Amino acid sequence: MDALAEIDLGPTLVSLRAARQEDLPALVGLIAADQLGATRDGVRDAADLAAYAAAFEAIDADPAHILVVAELAGEIVGTMQLSFLPGLARRGALRAQIEAVRVAESSQGAGLGTAMIIWAVDEARRRGCALVQLTSDKSRLDAHRFYQRLGFVASHVGMKLAL
Repeated sequence: MDALAEIDLGPTLVSLRAARQEDLPALVGLIAADQLGATRDGVRDAADLAAYAAAFEAIDADPAHILVVAELAGEIVGTMQLSFLPGLARRGALRAQIEAVRVAESSQGAGLGTAMIIWAVDEARRRGCALVQLTSDKSRLDAHRFYQRLGFVASHVGMKLAL
């Protein structure tokens, strides 16, 4: 698939594009490399790989979701999922949900994460969303500051129930 966007990071050009099946090992690697992901993600056996493949296929088949990769010189250096959720609240507003934002340690600090989020917000606006939302683990204080710098407000309390 063609690039969704080209991001100029000074001396480097990063391409944002929809993920492909062959990107799956790199994407899982990025998620598992994170301090929280390391405790719950990664491929240890064929069952793990099958679970990730099934999830990828479900995301890829649904036009309400985009699994995005950031590619630099043929290497996957970032990822995020952008989902579009219809709802009755806010007069039937469509909202965008940003999930699983990861940037490879080698590409952190160059503005890639900022550019990825700006692209996601612009895409949400282009699709007519009334708001963009995301969650961030309570322990990720640096991430909270990052999102706040981009205009996100900690307006709600998120809750989860593990099943």
